[in-house]
Order: sequence, then C-alpha cells, then structure tokens
Amino acid sequence: MSEMLSGQSNTSTWTEQEIRQQPACWIASLGNIDRQRDEIDAFLQPVLSIKNLKIILTGAGTSAFIGDIIGPWLARHTGKNITAVPTTDLVTNPADYLQETQPTLLVSFGRSGNSPESVAAVKLADQFVKECFHLVITCNEAGALYQNAAACSHAWAMLMPAETHDRGFAMTSSITTMMASCLALFAPDIMNTARFRDVALRCQQIIHSLGDFSGSVFGDFPFKRIVYLGSGGLQGVARESALKVLELTAGNLAAFYDSSVGFRHGPKSLINNETLVVVFISSHPYTRLYDLDLLAELHRENQALRVVSVSASKEHAITAGTHITLPPARDFLDVEQAFCFLVYAQVFALTQSIKAGITPDTPSQSGTVNRVVQGVIIHPWQEA
Repeated sequence: MSEMLSGQSNTSTWTEQEIRQQPACWIASLGNIDRQRDEIDAFLQPVLSIKNLKIILTGAGTSAFIGDIIGPWLARHTGKNITAVPTTDLVTNPADYLQETQPTLLVSFGRSGNSPESVAAVKLADQFVKECFHLVITCNEAGALYQNAAACSHAWAMLMPAETHDRGFAMTSSITTMMASCLALFAPDIMNTARFRDVALRCQQIIHSLGDFSGSVFGDFPFKRIVYLGSGGLQGVARESALKVLELTAGNLAAFYDSSVGFRHGPKSLINNETLVVVFISSHPYTRLYDLDLLAELHRENQALRVVSVSASKEHAITAGTHITLPPARDFLDVEQAFCFLVYAQVFALTQSIKAGITPDTPSQSGTVNRVVQGVIIHPWQEA
C-alpha cells in the first residue's frame, strides 16, 4: 500500500508531480493529525462545545471552494452550524457574516497563507466577534496565517506536509490535502486514516489508469467551452474543476459550472456544438435521480459536442452515453467521491494547458494573474 501511494517525481512539470503526489499527501497529513490528536482535541473540543457556535469555513479562490465541497456534509454529520464564506466576501461585507454576540470559529484555508483577504479576514473576525476562535489549515509554515495563529492563544494552526505548498500556479495537492485534513479534524469517527486509505487507493488507481497524462481525459474533440455539473457539495467540485481549466489554459478554454437542476434555469443556453459537458453523478440514490434526469435530457437533446458522465454507478442513463466509471471500491459518500472527480478534472486541465502550448506551472504570461494574488488594498472597517 505504501508503495502504491508514493508520489512520482520524474515528471515534466510541478503541476503534474503535485497531481500525482496527492494520495500519499492525504495519508501523510492524516497520520500527522493522528499523532497530534490529543493536542488538537484540547483546543477544538472546548470550542465545539460552546452553545450557539457558528463555524465559518473560509479561504480565497480555490481555498474557498473547500468549504463549498465539504461544508454541507460536515454540517449534516456533526449537527453543527457550519457555513462556507469566502474571505473575499468577508473582507468586503464583514457585518453580513460576523455577529458580535455569536461565538465563532473561523476555519481558514490557505496554500501560502499570505493572501491579503485571508489575513485580513482573521483580523476582522477578532474585531467583530467578542468570542472568536481560529483554526488555520495551511500548507506554508512561513505564511502569515500560520505564523499569526501559532502566536495566538485562541487559535490552532494545522500544517500540511511541506510538498503540498504547490509550486505550480494552480492549487492541486494543496486543496485536496486541506480538504481531507479538515474532514479528519471535525469527523474523526468516519474520516480517519483507516477509512481514507480507500479514497487514496481509488484515486491512485485513477492516476495510474491515466498513464503519462498525454491522453485527453474526456475525449479528443474540438470543444471551445466546457461545463461541469454536480449536485450538493459536488457543485463545489464542479466550480473548482471549471477554475482549473481557466487557470491552466489562461482562459483559452472557457469554463462554466452549475448544479444539475439549476442548469436548466438559463445557463443551459450556453450549450452549442462546441461545448463539452461533464456531469459528476452523485452517490446518493435520491440526489442521483436528478443527475440522471438531466443526463438523459442532454443526451436526448443532442445539442452539445459531447456529454460525459463520471460515476461509480452504471444505470442505463449513464451507460447509454460516453461515461467514465470510477475504479471498483466500497460505496463512497459524495464527499469522498469528490476527491476522485477532482483528480480527473485536474488532469484534464493539465492536458488542455499543454495542448494549447501553455506552460502549466506559469500559465499567465502577462503576469496579471499571480500564484498569490497581488494588488489587493485592505481598507479599515468603517460603520455606515
């Protein structure tokens, strides 16, 4: 098992290496959590026992999507008041999300931990909320988020394995390792090292099945736009998948996302004969019905250049069209399948970047889009 989860280093780009290393990074991070569990619980359990506690999952860009993906499941599983709010919203409208008298745990995700909005969000939360606590999940020990939390009595900083501080432009191993770690921190009864090995192994099998990443994951067709669709937390996966394509192709391949049901309400208008549609099929029997309804509708209307479903199941609506079946495994929750879907999307974005003649590690040749966002002015809070 350990050999299967060892990342490959003889790759041509940092981006490819960081995609390949993910399963090993997840197990390494969860192992670190196991070793620190007593210290973590000494901080976290008293906070989680506070009455009327509000938990905000936050970050900027891809880091913000972690909350979109895992927040709904965590809220249901733990019974806690958990919501996802990007730091880019917190800094512009703090009064909409932070209440003085409501105890709050701000969970901050950050690859570098230096995004201006994420650093400012921590300060605003302390400014607004009387009883405020911080859990920082980051990949960079030298980053401001980690350093500030390490020096703060009402904060805990959880550091990911050093290699997840992705050197490529786009976040790959950083987002998924922070996702896995947050699940293990809040739901250790089910998201623990033993169970998560199944997720790591399945994703390693996906990576192995894609060979040297030279092929087109969803087919080699002349599409000019791609739409990712998913329901519930998988809409967050769809959003991150769309961003990966935009980032790694420098916007040359237009990308969109939506939920399976919401897509009918206007956004479906963007489908034409140059559009690739990818549907992430839910593992929940009820939710999956809505995904399959839309999938059958897209096949029936035959307006897109290609429609691809990605799923662990094999209903007729899936097998009737182009589909990718996940490697065999036990029944996965959607929050676990999310990792599998993200791997496919990351590899697709990488191959499209190379196909477009772009360097994946530095796709923005103009320098107007940066690995750590620049040009943000943080303004002091002012009451209206």
